[in-house]
Amino acid sequence: MGMVSGWLDTLIEFLPYYVAVYGINVFLYFATGWVLVTIQNRHPERRIQQHRRGEKRRGKEIRQSVLSLTVTGGCLAGGIFASVKGWTFVEPLPLTWWSAILMFVVSVIAFDAWFYWAHRFMHTKLMYRFHAEHHRSVAPTVWSTYSDDLVDAFVMQSYYLWAVFILPIPVEVLIVHRLWDHFNGTIGHSGFEFWASPLSRMPSPMVCVTFHDQHHSRFKYNYANFFSFWDRVCDTIDPKYDDTVRYFEALGDKAERKRAAAE
Repeated sequence: MGMVSGWLDTLIEFLPYYVAVYGINVFLYFATGWVLVTIQNRHPERRIQQHRRGEKRRGKEIRQSVLSLTVTGGCLAGGIFASVKGWTFVEPLPLTWWSAILMFVVSVIAFDAWFYWAHRFMHTKLMYRFHAEHHRSVAPTVWSTYSDDLVDAFVMQSYYLWAVFILPIPVEVLIVHRLWDHFNGTIGHSGFEFWASPLSRMPSPMVCVTFHDQHHSRFKYNYANFFSFWDRVCDTIDPKYDDTVRYFEALGDKAERKRAAAE
């Protein structure tokens, strides 16, 4: 009876963490989506897939995203709670400017590696049935960012649950990483390219919106999240990626020249 009571007390203690994290995730999902859609509506020429419209799936994507965020929020809340309770295998570093920068960089690199290999795993015959929901959005939109099956959401987002056990990452840095991941993911699913530059193609490891958009439209390329490193090393980079980035670079340069001439 005492063990059951202890578990119940822990669950009650965890609940406010979960409610807060889930609520903030849902708020940011809608707020970020609304801002990006407002900007995108003014620049139809920036749409990556000009002959496809993903907006018709908006209602389904929103419903599935609100559901899957219960898992994503649970992973982050669980990681925060475990760290606060001191259950981890390593102590988080004291929060200083250098530890914050160091652990943010380490966490982003670690997450990108996890995301790449977990994503490849979700594309296997064994697991794809759980990943198929996300790929129903062939032309992704800001609303498809979290349009995942619950199993898929757990596999991809469980990093936030287990990372605190093996990395000395302060809770505050984990939260900042998750915020960065949210904005990066929402922009990456937007379907509109505003970020193409020489820094998002070879020889730079950085990417732009085109990177993940091609994964949705061409399926078997571009599995990573923040960087192109793993895809280039493992030969899963879309062969059209760098050229497509150059196209949008030129489009941006043309728009800048037109704007300058008007002034």
